[in-house]
Amino acid sequence: MNRRAFVQSFSLLTSSVFFPQYSFAGAAPAFPVVRPAAEKRRFRSRFVEAAITEFQKKVKDPELGWLFNNCFPSTLDTTVTYANQQGRPDTYVITGDIDAMWLRDSSAQVWPYLNFIDKDTELRQLVAGVINRQTRCINKDPYANAFYGDDTKVGEWKSDRTKMQPGVHERKWEIDSLCYPIRLAYHYWKKTNDPQPFDAQWQQAIRTTLQTFREQQRKTGLGPYKFQRETATATDTQPMSGYGYPVQPVGLICSSFRPSDDATLYSFLVPSNFFAVVSLRQAGEMMTTLAKDAKTAQELTALANEVEAALRQHAVVNHPQHGKIYAYEVDGFGSQVLMDDANVPSLLSLPYLGAVPASDPVYQNTRKFLLSTANPFFFAGKAAEGIGGPHVGQNMIWPIAITMRGLTSTNDAEIRTCVQHLKTTHAGTGYMHESFHKDDAAKFSRAWFAWANTIFGEFLWKTYQEKPQLLA
Repeated sequence: MNRRAFVQSFSLLTSSVFFPQYSFAGAAPAFPVVRPAAEKRRFRSRFVEAAITEFQKKVKDPELGWLFNNCFPSTLDTTVTYANQQGRPDTYVITGDIDAMWLRDSSAQVWPYLNFIDKDTELRQLVAGVINRQTRCINKDPYANAFYGDDTKVGEWKSDRTKMQPGVHERKWEIDSLCYPIRLAYHYWKKTNDPQPFDAQWQQAIRTTLQTFREQQRKTGLGPYKFQRETATATDTQPMSGYGYPVQPVGLICSSFRPSDDATLYSFLVPSNFFAVVSLRQAGEMMTTLAKDAKTAQELTALANEVEAALRQHAVVNHPQHGKIYAYEVDGFGSQVLMDDANVPSLLSLPYLGAVPASDPVYQNTRKFLLSTANPFFFAGKAAEGIGGPHVGQNMIWPIAITMRGLTSTNDAEIRTCVQHLKTTHAGTGYMHESFHKDDAAKFSRAWFAWANTIFGEFLWKTYQEKPQLLA
């Protein structure tokens, strides 16, 4: 089942549904066991388990300990399938309730476990398997965003007008689909110094990424990709014969879809272009050191510099209240969309991705804009406040956005507030969700969404290590 169909068919829980948050045994609260039993977990890391034990021992808030125990290992518990294919590790990672592997989600889901792979050999092999699987996917179709575990499976989107092939779940072109695998590969390499995943196939995937980014600068034409879907949902398709509205070729890269899998309005998606700059430079360093391919490395770096210069010229706009801020989307003709979406890459997430320093004045102005009612997708209600987006709809806040606000904050009070918002909006389930209603957290979408769980665990672990007093 695809994401939007799942959201539309999912019956939102009403306030009459009661989830027992805890019961009392003597004087101590006992939270219900919601994590899968040990024998039903897909993968076990003793170092991740040790982190959970340490967190629960040192953090005095029992509910946070319970949530960390449920959420941090969620990807390992429920979504990974590990195998050895022809002597190479291979890992298929589903998002949760959808049996397909998104290049973005799979990278983000295993990202927090990089902290442990220098000690945990089996976990390192699992992550290497993700890199190997992503390499195969990119070489199969660099324009696809999600793939099946079975390379022969035919996709469900019978009405999509695009070049589909077996093994592809969905073919929505999103810049970040090619950035996230580079981010994971680069930091895996830096953490382990292991060259094994970065063979000729991986190097070809990098060259394919470079070619795809160049094609989507649309300097000499519209390029080979187009996408249309027969649907009543406007954000699931692109106008103008599937190419989207026109852009002025200024050096930026077109993205037909956002990381929410919603269509862009203007194809120059600013946060994804920022992400591309970082990824291109990381890929260039790896191609220099590992592949000894100076030519490709220079081309990667040159494109990064070109996109960065175009962002400086076209991505910054003057807001009447907040001054110079980053637009969310632009078209190169002078039009822009001022907003943010909950999914990462977002404008809010730029420091998290290494794209800009948190102290950048334009980012700080942008952050104030994003976390205010000037952002049309910032919602504040009785349950919490935070950023949502068109994907689920009005008044629906995404826990990922609250988590990202905490991960990019340097303010103790703000970090503590983010922790508390997340702690009080899981609706007694012990897990994060895709989104919840601003006035009633029991009305949520996607009960099983591993990325939201794991990144929340990442946020709690980071806060525990750096500012444990905020968890008291």
